[in-house]
Amino acid sequence: MDLQLTGKVAFITGASKGIGRAVAEQLASEGADVVITARTAEPLEETASKIAAGSGRSVVAMPGDMSKPQDIDRCVTETIKRFGHIDILVTCAGSSPGGLLEELTEEHWMSSLNLKFMGYVRTVRAVISHMRERGEGAIVLVVGNDGLKPSYWEMTAGAANAADINFASSVAEQYGRYGVRINTVNPGPVNTDRWDGLEKAFARDKKVDQHRAHELAVSSIPLRRICEPEEVASLVTFLVSPRAYFINGAHIPIDGAQRKALMDV
Repeated sequence: MDLQLTGKVAFITGASKGIGRAVAEQLASEGADVVITARTAEPLEETASKIAAGSGRSVVAMPGDMSKPQDIDRCVTETIKRFGHIDILVTCAGSSPGGLLEELTEEHWMSSLNLKFMGYVRTVRAVISHMRERGEGAIVLVVGNDGLKPSYWEMTAGAANAADINFASSVAEQYGRYGVRINTVNPGPVNTDRWDGLEKAFARDKKVDQHRAHELAVSSIPLRRICEPEEVASLVTFLVSPRAYFINGAHIPIDGAQRKALMDV
């Protein structure tokens, strides 16, 4: 299926590794030019070079911290200056500390909300007027299924992700009339460095070893494995394409029908 993405310009946050990198690879393979951002320059530039070599598309690394409004504005402005427009925004930057309520500090909560919620709000805000003026645009927030399926060992993530989902619904209603679509994709466990860190935190809090924590995660998913980044990227790539034009304000789980209660021990 031709996803009609050739010549589109995509701006992707948190794209030096994991889901963000997989999204950048798939969009470039479909013919899009891609700008990728992350905080650390060296791995970001290495990622951009590899994707460009493999796809033949323009892939630009723009280091930036999506918790800082000035970095977001700079990266968006530079992207528009270089390519003339942004057709697609995918936000992947940010993770939230795991932990139980009595161990979570004020800093843990604020860190989660500042990056995983406000980072997304700031990034959407930076591109939305540009998309509105052009009369088109596709935005996907990669959020997390704990915004839909709460668990007490992922409270900071769940709170930020639920806020992201509410925010996306509001923006979809406000800007759909201008041809701008916004949806969320909500993965469960995905085989990334970020999940490895969450698994370690889960093992710590539940007083089991990481092998047992992984077993519990797998046992909570009827498909009996965790997701791969490329599987999330395939869903995102379809959603930002013109083929998905009538999908707006949707919140799509990609978690193999996970039942989180089965992880409790």
